[in-house]
Order: sequence, then C-alpha cells, then structure tokens
Amino acid sequence: MEYNKRNSAVLLLNDGTVFYGKSIGIEGTTFGELCFNTGMTGYQEIFTDPSYFGQIMLATNAHIGNYGVNPNEVDSDGIKIAGLVCKNFSFTNSRPNSSATLLEYLTENKLVAISDVDTRALASYIRDNGAMNAVISTDGKTVEELKALLKTVPSMNGLELASKVSTKEAYYFGNPEATYKVSALDLGIKTNILRCLAERDCYIKVFPYDTDFQTLTQFNPDGYFLSNGPGDPAPLVEVKKVVAQVVDANLPVFGICLGHQLIALSQGVSTYKMFNGHRGINHPVMNLLTNRGEITSQNHGFAVDKAEVEKHPTVQITHLHLNDQTVAGIRIKDKAVFSVQYHPEASPGPHDSHYLFDQFVANMKDNKGA
Repeated sequence: MEYNKRNSAVLLLNDGTVFYGKSIGIEGTTFGELCFNTGMTGYQEIFTDPSYFGQIMLATNAHIGNYGVNPNEVDSDGIKIAGLVCKNFSFTNSRPNSSATLLEYLTENKLVAISDVDTRALASYIRDNGAMNAVISTDGKTVEELKALLKTVPSMNGLELASKVSTKEAYYFGNPEATYKVSALDLGIKTNILRCLAERDCYIKVFPYDTDFQTLTQFNPDGYFLSNGPGDPAPLVEVKKVVAQVVDANLPVFGICLGHQLIALSQGVSTYKMFNGHRGINHPVMNLLTNRGEITSQNHGFAVDKAEVEKHPTVQITHLHLNDQTVAGIRIKDKAVFSVQYHPEASPGPHDSHYLFDQFVANMKDNKGA
C-alpha cells in the first residue's frame, strides 16, 4: 500500500488528549492500557508476550517492521497486544530468514496498528501523567464517538487477565527422560521460559492457572514454576491460596513477574499498580546477594511493596531495580523459594540473568540428593 494513500488514524487517551497518525492499512478500533517499550529490537517477541494482553503497545524505537517476522521468534500461540503505535512502519523486510513482512503478520492477526505518531512526545506524556487507557482507531470514528466508547473500558487496576491467556488443558514440554520434573502454573507463560527449563534437563507439565494444589502434585515434580502473566495479581485470590500451598510444600519454587507477585501476596505482602511500569530490555538491577549488577528485560505494571518486605520476618529482598529502588527479587528464608520481577529468559533482551534458571535446577538437584 502506498504511503500517500493510507488513511488517517487517531489515538485518544483516557484524559481526553488526542494524537494523530496514519493507519498501516488494517481497519478497526481497539482499546487497552497504553504502555511503551524502550527495546530497540525484539518486537515480535513483545507482540506475542501474554503479559501484554489487553495493552496497546507504543514502540519507542523509531523503526518497526524492518526485519519482518520469523516463526521461531514467537513467545506464545499468537499476538497478545491489543494494538500497536509506532513512528516509522516498514512495509518491506530486509532480513534474509524472515518468513513474512510485519504487515502480513499483523493483517493475518487482525491487529490494528497506526504509524507516523509523534512517539517521543507520546511516551513523554505517559511518563509524566502515568499509564492510562487509550483507544486507537483507523475506521473513521470521531473523537466524540471514541470518548464514549473509551468510558466503558475497565481500568487495569483490579483487572484479572490471567484466565484470558492461560492454557485450557495441561500439556507437556521437553524431554520425558529428563532428570527433573517441573509443575508449571501457566498465568501467561512465555515459550522461551519453557525452552530455558528444557535446555537444563527439565521435563515440564504446564497447568491451567486455576489448577488446584493436589493436581499440581500428581505430576510428582521436583520443583514448581510460577509464570509471568498479565493484569493485576490481587484478584487472583484462589491462585494465591494455591501458591501458598506450593511455597509450604518444601520443594524448590521459582516465580517470574506475576508469579513473583503471587509469592509475595501468599506471604501477606501486598502489591500495587505502578505510576509507570517497567518495559524494556536495558533495566539495571542489583543482586544484593552477590553485589553484582544485571541488565535485565522487564515487562510489568505492578510491583511488590518494598516497605512490607523489609518488615517481613521470612521474606528477603534479593534484587533491587536501580532506577527507582523497587523490589526486583525476593526469597523465602529457610526455603528454596525465590522469584524475580523481570524476565531472565530474555526474549528479547540480554542474558545476564540466565543464571536464575541454573539456580532453580541446582535447588532441585540439592533437594533430590537430600
């Protein structure tokens, strides 16, 4: 489609602010919480990350689509973002091993996307005014029509979304002859997390988010994994009870993002919605146990209450985010239970934190030998 023939598009924020752009050619209107990711690469992994379910992605990198798409770079069964906002959208793909253009991929998934937006100004506005709901439209709706529709969209605060992305049926991943068996609770699990576990001699059974503790134990696991996922952790009351049982089971436990937040909630530590979440692949974290820094991949809009952890008798802060001193990791004292608020599978992102998978496997090895 020729650039000068593209239709105009509009982006409306919940506070009434309007930005204009152009449609990439997919007609429609879509809603969600607007968030921005600062990564320079890895857009396909971001678009297919279940933790972004219900969110419109604002890409701060100036060029999106220039290397097309590849089936090996998806992190779930399909696109999970609600919409895309970018500056320059590339209609051609220059990478030799790409299977399609990004336009073809988005069209196949019927994802509304707009370009030619002043993304620098929009990201600055969100950073100053906080995350909020938004709508993007390419089908000719007026701003007044969009305002009326946007009022019906629920806030992310208090919104349970894990049920929307979790598997409906349990399934297996990895080599059945592997040394370690892991029961994984799918709250929105990324495929690369499963790959990282399988590469470390683990055979994983992935269970739906609402699985009870007794069913998790029937796999006779050597450890439990609690996955990432979208939405507010607080409404997951029944899942929190199961996580508490998992923590008390005296087996190794590893949690990432939403799983990390649920471990905290299970121990009586509260969570809160951040003014702006952390989303990017260059977030600095300090490991307080080793005094070593890590550059991490992050994607979360909720966090664990730091003051409550510091007062807790059995929960210890293990990692801190160096930009704002928020909790980036915890452990349960006298238990092989730990979790982090970032993505050590790094899809996309740096590999500084891959050691956490090694730590989980080492905990299972020590427990089996005990």
